[in-house]
Amino acid sequence: MSTEIKVLFVCMGNICRSPTAEAVFKHYVEQAGLAGRIVSDSAGTHDYHIGDPPDARAQQAALDRGYDMSRLRGRQVTASDFAEFDYVLAMDESNLHLLKADCPPGHAHKIMFLMEYSDKPGRRNVPDPYYGGPQGFEQVLDMVEHAAQGLLRHIRERL
Repeated sequence: MSTEIKVLFVCMGNICRSPTAEAVFKHYVEQAGLAGRIVSDSAGTHDYHIGDPPDARAQQAALDRGYDMSRLRGRQVTASDFAEFDYVLAMDESNLHLLKADCPPGHAHKIMFLMEYSDKPGRRNVPDPYYGGPQGFEQVLDMVEHAAQGLLRHIRERL
């Protein structure tokens, strides 16, 4: 790995789960004083929301906890992302399979579930809150906060 660690969070449309993970992780990285050494981004496996801001409900839930997502914009995963990023973290099994199917040779080891870094065992998939109510966005934040803390601990051990 280079001296700068790069993390990509991936969900389907890049407007709910992955931008939430990006915002939460960036917050923790900044709090740890590592903003110059660890960078993150988010993307979607589908092209549904390219250029769009995150879902308003996701933004509000995040803002209520102190995470600002207002500057984030949706984008789709590109072939170069697999080479550029050290970690490509999927929010669920469906997106993990899509990432593995599109991954160029030599980079598949970077692809894993974000929840593998959580200290709360048993859940691999971060559920998509898009079609549900506000409690879904709170659940995503709870899950992402645990996993983001674990991911940061993991990366710090390797710096």
